[in-house]
Amino acid sequence: MTDRDDIIARLTAPGAEFEIRPEPVAGRPARVFARRHRCLTELLEASREFGDREYLVTVDSRLTFAQHYGQVAALASVLRTEYGVGRGDRVALCAANCPEWIVGFWAAVSLGAVAVGMNSMWAAPEVAHGLDLTTPKVVLTDASRKPLVADRYPVLEFGSPEYRELLGRHEGAQLKPELVDEDDPAVILFTSGTSGRPKGATHSHRNVLAAVWFHLFNDALAAEFGRPARDRRFLLATPLFHIAALHNLAVVRLAVGDTAVLYQGKFDIHRVLELVQAERITNWGAVPTMLSRLVETDLSGYDLSTLKTVSVSSAPSTAELKDQLRGALPGAAASLSTNYGLTESSTAATLATPAELLADPDTAGRPVPNMEVQIRDPEGRPVPDGVDGEIHLRGPQVMLGYFNDPAATAAAFTADGWFRTGDLGQLRDGALFVLSRRSDLILRGAENIYPAEVEEQLAGHPGVAECIVAGLPDPDYGQIVAAKVVLRAESEVDADGLRGYLADRLARYKVPTAWFLTRDPLPRNATGKVVRRLVRWE
Repeated sequence: MTDRDDIIARLTAPGAEFEIRPEPVAGRPARVFARRHRCLTELLEASREFGDREYLVTVDSRLTFAQHYGQVAALASVLRTEYGVGRGDRVALCAANCPEWIVGFWAAVSLGAVAVGMNSMWAAPEVAHGLDLTTPKVVLTDASRKPLVADRYPVLEFGSPEYRELLGRHEGAQLKPELVDEDDPAVILFTSGTSGRPKGATHSHRNVLAAVWFHLFNDALAAEFGRPARDRRFLLATPLFHIAALHNLAVVRLAVGDTAVLYQGKFDIHRVLELVQAERITNWGAVPTMLSRLVETDLSGYDLSTLKTVSVSSAPSTAELKDQLRGALPGAAASLSTNYGLTESSTAATLATPAELLADPDTAGRPVPNMEVQIRDPEGRPVPDGVDGEIHLRGPQVMLGYFNDPAATAAAFTADGWFRTGDLGQLRDGALFVLSRRSDLILRGAENIYPAEVEEQLAGHPGVAECIVAGLPDPDYGQIVAAKVVLRAESEVDADGLRGYLADRLARYKVPTAWFLTRDPLPRNATGKVVRRLVRWE
């Protein structure tokens, strides 16, 4: 065993602060932290001890832990008395990143309700699907997205006169947390599916708290190596409807008293660097696209000396990018880490330490202490080290299932409780190597795009006879969305026309940027199925 393995064994031993023991979770075997919190409201109540320390910061506002608690109590009172929200009800959040989004999340879960994180980049039909699937009691939104949700469900717009009046009327209300079970649902976040429509990954209080305790454990492990976690300021630059920003940043900060600095608006590397400098950011968990922008930028005009920890998450990154980051940010070079996880796992399933990543830039790291990872063949049998197969996960952070979709949930889990990720990989000496992310999945930056969803919309155009959508390599985004379109004989539509047609039906990032128009039919096999590998992208 290495020194690190010895320390982990000591930290997780019986009677230790991070003791891990086996327990059934939702009927599945799991390894759990014995001393964990039992519901999210425990974190909210405990956060009061941080008082006047800053919790949420933007360019225009600063919210202390005490102020946040007061706003959560007021909004919870509004939701309960004005909208009838109670245990098990859904509260949808459809807005760009803002402090009010986080306040709304905590208000909802304090009532035992389920916070539904809507993708703020969705087009109207996608928003309608998400709302109709989850049937929220109320939608908390911003001015830009209010037209997408109005007239479907009750709406409360952040910052509106009505919002300010209601919070003012309920100011000083006492928080009355609802008693919940660990395995009650707390959050629904959407993930694309092979059916072509987003599915709602349902996370319990236990799932989210398992993510929190993964970070608490990592802090304890870092302290053992002389890197104590204190006075940290985290840059929150990814959307709150992702697990990276919500479960693994905003929620965790409430548990440890750190500050989350929210970047708002379209990503601009110069504005990001100005925020890092002005707010003395210490930690940044970024997606590869963001970090690609950073290494391409002249950093000489910025003071980034406080930035000591950088992690690459949400999408695969190249060894070249990691080396460029070490050169661009020498102060954070020794901290560079990466992980493997997905919406359904709530947090990282594996973690590659800086030393492991330096030794092998392709590794996704070893399973986190309370997660089990297996590689299985198509028949569901575990395979030996070094053999390719589908990555399977089991642990307390794995979702309950897909909301209101029992068939998809049943298909996602094996009879013995393992979650089928659909991703291909292999284990080598206990470390995971990801070979392919879900056979046809397009990974554009941090966004997951399934071709079936785009193809379904594109096929609805009257000038399209058939089409196929795939990801093509791109040095900036990793992949871009490409469409091969077979036009009908009488059609004169061009790429601009097709792009405009999809603009009202899909989020902008899903609309293809590379177009290949033809009148020749797509290659098909004997059963009539398109043979993707034979499609020529030219």
